[in-house]
Formats: sequence, C-alpha cells, structure tokens
Amino acid sequence: MTVTIVGTGLIGGSMALSLKKNKFGTRFIGVDNNELHCREAVRLGIVDDIMSLENAVGKSDMVILSTPVNAAENILVRILDIIENDRLVVVDMGSTKKAVCVACKNHVRRSQYVASHPIAGTEFSGPQAAFDSLFNGKKTIICDSELSSEFALNTVTDMYKTIGMEISYMSSEIHDRHIAFVSHISHISSFALGSTVLNIEKDEKSIFTMAGSGFGSTVRLAKSSPETWAPIFIQNVDSILFALNKYIEQLQEFKTGLENRDFDRLKQLMREANEIKRIIK
Repeated sequence: MTVTIVGTGLIGGSMALSLKKNKFGTRFIGVDNNELHCREAVRLGIVDDIMSLENAVGKSDMVILSTPVNAAENILVRILDIIENDRLVVVDMGSTKKAVCVACKNHVRRSQYVASHPIAGTEFSGPQAAFDSLFNGKKTIICDSELSSEFALNTVTDMYKTIGMEISYMSSEIHDRHIAFVSHISHISSFALGSTVLNIEKDEKSIFTMAGSGFGSTVRLAKSSPETWAPIFIQNVDSILFALNKYIEQLQEFKTGLENRDFDRLKQLMREANEIKRIIK
C-alpha cells in the first residue's frame, strides 16, 4: 500500500512513523508547502519521497490529511476532485470536524473520505517532533461514519487498530461540542495562565524560581503552535465560548469562596472536582 501524508509535522509525521513501524503501508509520500519540512521528513525517514499533491494522489492507495484545520477544507475537496481510483481512501486528522465535513458533504466522492480525530499530540511541532509511539494506547474518534463507504471505513478502522488506538464513533457536531471541553478549553487555560505569569514576571523576576512540576504540567500546552491552534479556536468558536463560560462560572465560584473566606465552600468545590478521578485514572 502506498500512503501519502499531506502535512508532515508532528501528527502526520508520527502517523507515518507509526504505520511504518507496524508495517501498514510499503511506501510513504510526503506533501508539504514548507520546503524545510519536506527536507526534514525525508532526512528523518518519515517519508520516502516528496511530491506535489496531484502526483501523490495519483500514486496512492490512502491519503492522510494532517494540515492545520483552516487549510484542511480546501485541500480535502481538491483531493476528492482529482481522485481517479475508486478504491483510494482519504482520512483527515483534524481537531475540529464539523467544518470539514460540511465542506465535502455533497461531493460525489464523499464516501471515499473518513472524518477522524486521533486524540494525541504534544506541545511541539514540525517533523523533528514526530515519533512512532505517539498514538499507541490513545483514543481516536471517527465522525459521520454513515457517510463513508464500508471499504473506506474498514480501511481506516484497520489502520487505527494496527497502531494501537481505541476507536469511538459520533457525529461531527457532537465531536466539536465535546472536544471544546476536553481539549480546546485546556489549551486556552494554559495560554492564559502562561501569559498571566509572564506579565507578573516582568516585575517580579524571581517568580519562576518557585515554579514546580504542577505549574509546568499546567502550562505545558502554552508552548503549542499558535498557527495550529488559532484556526481550531476559530472553527469551533461557538462550542468553545459555551465551554469557556462554564469554566468562568467555576472560577467565579472559587473566587467568591476566597473573597468570603468560606473555606467549607472551597473544600466542597474541590471535593466535587475530585470526582474526575472516576473518569481519569
């Protein structure tokens, strides 16, 4: 099987390395507008060749789309437009799903596309950040599966199972609503806390001497690429605003408890939050 990776950064590069490691695919082609990424992807053994999108699609059995979400819609439609092979399967890796699914909903080759979101990543970016175990043991979501052909769906399901992922299914709309709470709001919180502390650090130079592992894990996501995350926030703005308002309500509860020196209320809030242990071990 020949696999094309469109976008050879952390996610696309790690997917290629994972598939190579698990012998899912025999040849890997890279497509990327960033020339440095192209050279790095070949040097690091992520892909075997670099080609234009048109040439790569014509030689492929599977195309994996792993670009920032603001580019994914147009590129996906381009891919579907130039497909000539009825057995070619297209799958995307984006963190938002509704916009890209709407963009191709009425395309004549929609059934050859599988909308997916492997929930894995780090705060780093680029081909040099890719590694072959990123997806192992993680979850992936397949959306609007009823719009994909049985062959395409089975191929993508086999791919994810081969690299050790647990698969769930839901609509693209529900996906975007839920991911706002469990991923997107976490990044906003991290960006906001990082900016807050950096602003204070301008006047209080010793603040980072006190930073421990708790602070480090909380602001880790603040190192994430704005080029990746700004488009995600824009595409999922309504769901993120809903999640953000709920989060602000909880922050206000803690603020009120502190202002009132109501430590029983604070302990109650923390005990309620402790229930997350039932879900996340």
